[in-house]
Amino acid sequence: MKREKLTGLAAFALAAAICASMMQSALAESPRLRGVVELFTSQGCRSCPPADEILGELAAKGDVVALAYHVDYWDYLGWKDTLGSPDNTKRQRDYGRTFGIRSVYTPQAVINGQVHVNGAKRNAVTGALDALAKSGKGMSVELKAEQVGESIVIETGAGPTYSKAHLVLVFFEDAKPVQIERGENTGSTVMYWNAVTGVQTAGMWKGKPARFELPMSAITDKGGCAALLQSVSKDGLPGPILGATILRSPETAWNK
Repeated sequence: MKREKLTGLAAFALAAAICASMMQSALAESPRLRGVVELFTSQGCRSCPPADEILGELAAKGDVVALAYHVDYWDYLGWKDTLGSPDNTKRQRDYGRTFGIRSVYTPQAVINGQVHVNGAKRNAVTGALDALAKSGKGMSVELKAEQVGESIVIETGAGPTYSKAHLVLVFFEDAKPVQIERGENTGSTVMYWNAVTGVQTAGMWKGKPARFELPMSAITDKGGCAALLQSVSKDGLPGPILGATILRSPETAWNK
């Protein structure tokens, strides 16, 4: 698969557009979202740069929560992913168990926690989003967030009752370029969007309208944060994502 290289000016211009789009949708009721795309990627995988670019395009449009989980199992190829973590790898493997697949791969895009496709194939990613929406399996629970004093309040609408659903906070970095010096992408400078730095369960949801209050410090100095309402199996494995919204730290979006 052909590798894509971004020039410095083009990459930074696109990054600025993405950040501006996120800021505009950060407060109160989120815009109607098509869904959540979780891309499992690696700086050491030559097939991943096209998928990283597609994720950036989705993030810039503002109607998709686009998250990049950098995994660490390709580090042995000669380049240690500067954004990778074993926690990201674990989330991907948990999805693998949910889907009943023997092995995970990159670039893998998980759509709404329900299906997975090759993240480097634009039509497969957008087609999965559209198919889930048309089938009634898109996100069905509304989430909105607002700042109340020193707290962030996230409110959910009603939805189907699941035996177990979690409010999951996914923290991520702003867009940043990385110059890759070794491995399969040697010599490339790739722009990475919304690289996940941590995942934290903030509460449980049981199908009824609910209110979650979090201290502002929960997202302060952590870049971006996505709130996902995600069903969970009895074994604790991730399932369908029922609703989502984007939060930003006070320094970047709240009250702007």
